[in-house]
Amino acid sequence: MIRRLLIAAALLVVATPLFIAILPAIAADIAFPALTGRVVDQAGILPPQDVAKLTIQLAAHEQRTGQQVVVAVVKSLEGQPIEDYGVELGRFWGIGQKGKNTGAILLVSPADRKVRIEVGYGLEGELTDAVSSTIIDQVMLPHFRQGDMAGGIVAGTGQILRALGDDVPVTVPPPTRRQQEGNGHGSIGSILFTFLIFGLFIWLARRRGGGIGSAILPFIIANSWSSRGGGSSWDSSNGGGGGFSGGGGSFGGGGASGSW
Repeated sequence: MIRRLLIAAALLVVATPLFIAILPAIAADIAFPALTGRVVDQAGILPPQDVAKLTIQLAAHEQRTGQQVVVAVVKSLEGQPIEDYGVELGRFWGIGQKGKNTGAILLVSPADRKVRIEVGYGLEGELTDAVSSTIIDQVMLPHFRQGDMAGGIVAGTGQILRALGDDVPVTVPPPTRRQQEGNGHGSIGSILFTFLIFGLFIWLARRRGGGIGSAILPFIIANSWSSRGGGSSWDSSNGGGGGFSGGGGSFGGGGASGSW
């Protein structure tokens, strides 16, 4: 009998660390979306202008306060309770500053008709469970029940930031000069100018009997003009580059949930 107890105890000692070690792997079986930005719309329900507005507002909030707030609209909760999914998603992404845990996630799953505000340890004193519940019940759910998913998410995000002491309105900066030229008459003017230069050099080459150097000179001129931005509407300020990531924060289950 004593021998069996010793064997059982030994197995328990060996198995416990193994079980703890595979817990992250169990969580990893959930297909969490990649953290592609401050707004992750896996379900594709937010118009581009709303994504842009929210991204700018959330970035400005983090710059002022150091707090990371992320909006996540997922296709499915993978059969998990939204409370479990939310806390694991927050840990997976590492939202919030490491050590301070100043992160929050507005999580919405339209397919499951569930919404949650997941709050990091460091923000539980400001974005309390009661405040989170009020934002969901009184601000977001009325929009959702009328089929206005985007409106509910935008309004809810604004209220979350207000609860965290930020009352700055959502604004979108005006397009840069290069963007305006690329999208308007500046682009047409650049093309006409390039063709004018091209025709001029072809005419000069024929008059002077120039060789191949004169023939390829227009292409060099045109390429040089394009490389200076005359024929391109892309600008790095459009946000084409990535760079956003979680700060290593953690979550303990604070927040509130709702359904419609």
